Amino acid sequence: MTDAPVIHWFRQDLRRADNPALTDAATSGPVVPVYILDDIHPGDWAMGGASRAWLHRSLTALNASLGGRLQVFAGDPETLLPRLARDLGAQGVTWTRAYEPWRTARDSRLKSTLRAQGLTVRSHPGALLWEPMEVAKPDGTPYRVFTPFFRKGCRAAGAPRAPLSVPTITFADVPNDTTLGDLALRPRPRWDRAVLDGWTPGEAGALSRLEAFLDTGLAHYKTGRDFPAKPYVSRLSPHLHFGEISPHQAWHAAGNRAMGANTDHFQSELGWREFSHHLLYHNPDLPGRNLQGKFDAFPWREDAAALAAWQQGRTGVPIVDAGMRELWQTGYMHNRVRMITGSFLVKNLLLHWHHGERWFWDTLLDADLANNSASWQWIAGSGADAAPYFRIFNPVTQGRKFDAAGAYTRRFVPELAELPDKHLFAPWEAPAPVLREAGVRLGESYPAPIVDLRGSRQRALDAFSSISG
Repeated sequence: MTDAPVIHWFRQDLRRADNPALTDAATSGPVVPVYILDDIHPGDWAMGGASRAWLHRSLTALNASLGGRLQVFAGDPETLLPRLARDLGAQGVTWTRAYEPWRTARDSRLKSTLRAQGLTVRSHPGALLWEPMEVAKPDGTPYRVFTPFFRKGCRAAGAPRAPLSVPTITFADVPNDTTLGDLALRPRPRWDRAVLDGWTPGEAGALSRLEAFLDTGLAHYKTGRDFPAKPYVSRLSPHLHFGEISPHQAWHAAGNRAMGANTDHFQSELGWREFSHHLLYHNPDLPGRNLQGKFDAFPWREDAAALAAWQQGRTGVPIVDAGMRELWQTGYMHNRVRMITGSFLVKNLLLHWHHGERWFWDTLLDADLANNSASWQWIAGSGADAAPYFRIFNPVTQGRKFDAAGAYTRRFVPELAELPDKHLFAPWEAPAPVLREAGVRLGESYPAPIVDLRGSRQRALDAFSSISG
């Protein structure tokens, strides 16, 4: 260790534990922890409003855990980091690798610039269990189907390493006159207070959330995760996206509980996260271009009114509206309901998956370029290992199956709370006396459906047939 400082550039690794790049910095010299808000290079993929609100609280928590030493900047890292290193007389820079196309291109240029200044620059894995460039089919090509990717490719790459402990950090004694307020991440007006209610961004909150899931959710995970009213999902996705907890910590903590098929299923869901990043790394145009080229000719509709009704949770289809209102009110949507609302948009409404991807990007706390893009292409049928286009979720059937008692739907669509279970998911089929007794006036207190489910299903199948010949 020398006296010259080492800059650790925090990105999507907002934690101290199991952070190989931070550990490297801490063992090399006194550390200068830095965060740079880069709205220049991501272009269309700059963080949405919900993600920024989360980030403000996460950085606040990280700064506290670092004794107030975090230096924050907004601007171009390709300018800021070389200048900061020069001003500090730094010996080197460390960071955790990220895999979005704009990040990999920027980081490659930056690494060359810093090394040309005579600095040591080391990037470390830490965001994924397996590096995307290290998992490949026997012929060297990337996987396009999840099961062989996870069962063969990932296994061949080796078991996930054990998590690292929190390093002992000696901080460099340098001036710090930057504040989180300078990043202007919090919205005006302050809608973030309501959206973030019930969430605890930051490393401590992530670890607490993981323990709560292991104690109350993991034992029921395999089947219970499909029921949106039940507390059996992990709700770790925003914590994983911002790197407040590592996938290695989640993988091994679940493995240590040894709950058989439930543990296996949770670890396979971590595998789906890996697969999404694998797809993005090998297909950098995934967020904007169909992986299956035939979908370039798909006859999507344009219907601004229908899109707005979907965004606002005013489609007249209760389980769809519940999901979209959950998203707006909480910044989160249960995974089963994400599939239902996504299918409704691209198949019943026949609106392009880009519309859904963009709305989720701005409103989800866990908005992640790889997961969001891969998931929307999956539900649209245009991606790798995608759901067949003819698999069209019936939202009435889905509601009755996965929210049979109506607790989830009634919570977010309270105007239907008095409807009996039999009619809750298809109020347009309820007899007039039943609607009156429940205080429901279709078209007034609650919308009539904006599309006929049976007719729109056939329209979608016809559209698929038009590109399948």
